Amino acid sequence: MDIVFIEDLRIDAVIGIYDWERRVRQTLSFDIEMAFDNTVPAASDDIALTLNYKDVSKRLIDYVGASNFGLVETLAERCTAIIREEFGVPWVRLKLSKPGAVRGAAAVGVRIERGVRPQ
Repeated sequence: MDIVFIEDLRIDAVIGIYDWERRVRQTLSFDIEMAFDNTVPAASDDIALTLNYKDVSKRLIDYVGASNFGLVETLAERCTAIIREEFGVPWVRLKLSKPGAVRGAAAVGVRIERGVRPQ
């Protein structure tokens, strides 16, 4: 199994359950791992055959930037669904961090895996 990854993708969004969180945009950080067979694009050197991490990143930037969720759990689920459904990815591991949300912690958040991880 090959992994295509996006590390520390930072996106500003309205996220949170407290009134003050609903009035500001907070920076979220995404680490994403996606299963993909890279042998075909590697053999042809053709970007059209890849899981294009720029396209995935742009889609998530647009979606997250326009979103308005209370829970990071909900946003993480929606983002993994987009990746799996729109980009045909069978397995995704996504870590969504909210830097600075808890005093004394660098970040808090969730890490989820969806789909069947190929061998």
